[in-house]
Amino acid sequence: MSVEIRIVSLGALASHPLRDEAGERRPGHATTSILLCGDRRILIDPSLPPDHLRQRLDERLGIGPDEISDVFLTDLRPERRRGIGLFSEANWLVGEAERDAYRAAIDQRRYELDDEDDLDPDSERLLESESQVIARCGACPDRLLDGVDLFPLPGVTPGLCGLLVPLSRATVLICGDAVPTIEHLEQGQVLPHVANLEQAQESFREAIEIADQLVLGRDNMVNNPIRRPGLA
Repeated sequence: MSVEIRIVSLGALASHPLRDEAGERRPGHATTSILLCGDRRILIDPSLPPDHLRQRLDERLGIGPDEISDVFLTDLRPERRRGIGLFSEANWLVGEAERDAYRAAIDQRRYELDDEDDLDPDSERLLESESQVIARCGACPDRLLDGVDLFPLPGVTPGLCGLLVPLSRATVLICGDAVPTIEHLEQGQVLPHVANLEQAQESFREAIEIADQLVLGRDNMVNNPIRRPGLA
């Protein structure tokens, strides 16, 4: 069964380091895309606030939140999932390594708070909310759909994962912030603040080695400058 990729909303960096921007120039948000295959509608990185995301789904596809079967997160940072609450009936999926790393970070922060004399109720509530998100997310299988494979791209976060999608004339990698913008792609750069710089650089190289086209983490779907679609 064929798979179709559509862009629901283009993302943006709050501050673009390769444009010499400083401070937060704009609200940062991730590119949101969708895979369409039979009765499966898999939304990837629901980053916009709920009302905006609901509107984009209607504008781009003429569907509502209840028609989404699955939500896949390339990573678990809150900015990447602002609108996820719209999809209470969908399966929520993330890479297992990312889920485990995020859970460990929450547990560590809760342990640190327990050692403090004055607990911050707001911090406690936030950690509980984040724990509920983690508990709700299932570990994405290695094969999400027939031919659509989980593609680990660690570095920006400990367990960032993309999706490798074979189309009839090209292989597409939905790569999250492993390759964030066209400027990063053209200049061979990763984001400046990452969990592991060496891993992030290796994941960047793997992304451009394997895919003819890339759905960038904060940009559009673009041709890989070192490959031509349809050619080995």
